[in-house]
Amino acid sequence: MATDRDEEFTRYVHTHRGRMVRLARLLTGGDVHWAEDLVQTALTKLYLKWAAVRPEVGAARYADKILVNVFLDEKRRFWRHRETLTDELAEPGLSTTGGTGSGREDRLDVLAALDQLPKRQRAAVVLRFFADLDVAAVAELMSCSQGTVKSQTARGLDKLRDLMAEPLDTLEHVR
Repeated sequence: MATDRDEEFTRYVHTHRGRMVRLARLLTGGDVHWAEDLVQTALTKLYLKWAAVRPEVGAARYADKILVNVFLDEKRRFWRHRETLTDELAEPGLSTTGGTGSGREDRLDVLAALDQLPKRQRAAVVLRFFADLDVAAVAELMSCSQGTVKSQTARGLDKLRDLMAEPLDTLEHVR
């Protein structure tokens, strides 16, 4: 028999799971399966703390913090090895980072570039520019100082510019 607490949590999940998966996909560089795993782990941890969390008072922020921590913890595991899956076979001599393709190809290029960033830089860039959070909120989610967020974001953007064939003046086409 479901309790009121369980029903409240179920409603929360139905409302916020899609947003969490989108954020996790960006953190994982587009890896849908890993993103689903991260969200499931984060939701499990959130459920365990649900009695202390009030949905109307920051449950989404708390869930995002759990998600970022799960991502950072998962990236620390040296044994984790992921394969990059694609729909097509790569042709020798062709680059996929030309930036002249369709919106879908550009999106995949950005996801591939994000996947090459170190974990903290990736988290800072994703949370600042894709989740549209301010520096203070990112610092809270990443459990670090605002200065660290600023430096990790700047380094991440510099590396993204280097990885992409064209300058990243805007990241809007990925949203």
